[in-house]
Amino acid sequence: MTDADTRASATLSERLDRLPFTRRHLRVLTGSGLGWALDAMDVGLISFVLAALAAQWSLAPHETAWIASIGFVGMAIGASVGGLLADRFGRRQVFAVTLLVYGLATGASALVGGLVALLILRFLVGLGLGAELPVASTYVSEFAPARMRGRLIVILEAFWAVGWTAAALIGFFVIPASENGWRWAFALGAIPAAYALVVRWGLPESARWLERRGRHVDAEAVVREFEDAAGASPDAVAPAGADIPPAVAPSLGARLAALWSREFRLRTTSLWLVWFCVNFSYYGAFIWIPSILVSQGYDLVRSFGFTLIITLAQLPGYAVAAWLIEVWGRRATLSVFLVGSAVSAVFFGTATSAGGVIAAGMALSFFNLGAWGALYAVTPEMYPTSLRATGSGWAAGVGRIASIVAPLAVPVLLVTGGAPLLFVVFAAFFAVAAVAAWGLVDRRGRALDDR
Repeated sequence: MTDADTRASATLSERLDRLPFTRRHLRVLTGSGLGWALDAMDVGLISFVLAALAAQWSLAPHETAWIASIGFVGMAIGASVGGLLADRFGRRQVFAVTLLVYGLATGASALVGGLVALLILRFLVGLGLGAELPVASTYVSEFAPARMRGRLIVILEAFWAVGWTAAALIGFFVIPASENGWRWAFALGAIPAAYALVVRWGLPESARWLERRGRHVDAEAVVREFEDAAGASPDAVAPAGADIPPAVAPSLGARLAALWSREFRLRTTSLWLVWFCVNFSYYGAFIWIPSILVSQGYDLVRSFGFTLIITLAQLPGYAVAAWLIEVWGRRATLSVFLVGSAVSAVFFGTATSAGGVIAAGMALSFFNLGAWGALYAVTPEMYPTSLRATGSGWAAGVGRIASIVAPLAVPVLLVTGGAPLLFVVFAAFFAVAAVAAWGLVDRRGRALDDR
């Protein structure tokens, strides 16, 4: 068979998978990654704002817990609805709208004068955040060539560390600087509202989604742009719409039912369990770390400084996970990083010196965020194109239930057994997730399912 014959038989998906990494891929990755970083900055800011507001507004522990948890209520709803909308209206459209919603709500939070108004706005922030994250990972995975797809999604997730580091810097330099420092922090969190316009007009729609919706001319135009960027010949390609398998789930009701069909039942169960456990331990620990350090006798500035150092360990965690995920595969990488998270959590909970706190916190940050990268890489691969955003969104939505419960459970566990008990509980959840990861399907190097 000649090269022309090979091109003639190549479907749109095969053409995307055989491309090298180009400037168009870089644009999709960085454009989505900047949105991801802004998400992380917003989520991270609340952990620092909590410590400041607790003192300034004389908040009780259950009130600060609700400020943290109400956002996750919104995230649970947003993730579930956002995935459904992204499968119906497109990945880019939903991505842009969610950035706008949470950016405006975060900016408005800078103006609140009481707890109730802040809770309402944090719920709206959660709606946007919850919908954006699974949609963004689905979006990038549908452009990434199969041989590097896992690595690119981990790199996308690494933008979370950039945003969380920005939050830590704001927490360290801005919030303690004045009585209204927390208001300025929220004002900076409004940046995503402006960035939504860049996403809407500057990034292409997913070609796989366009083809699945019957918009073959638009899908072809997107793929041609990527081929032109790679210097690939646009001639002699398969006819528009050729060899597209029937959709697994063409309607909203069918998509929800398909998650529990015989084919997807095990992977959905395993995925939801991993998402639940990882969310519980991550948000329970990292949202409360600054406040826990303050309660152990460290002043606000020193507590924020420790948290900043701990946060910096996220970047090498992502880097190692990005390399291993294409060497070991998705399941093994995810499981190993979850086990490392469990061990680190035990050490953090029992650390007594400043050096021990920092070392164990950095290890927890390294392993936990590496696990997050692997989890976001494997999640979109579990489902076909007609179901991908829905499946990813509902897995994230179930995880957000845990992130609602965790901040509320932390004060109770701290009273019952202090930091040692709290972090042993987190370690147990990490261990359960490590076992559940082996129920997932490993698609390392394999094409996405385009049904």
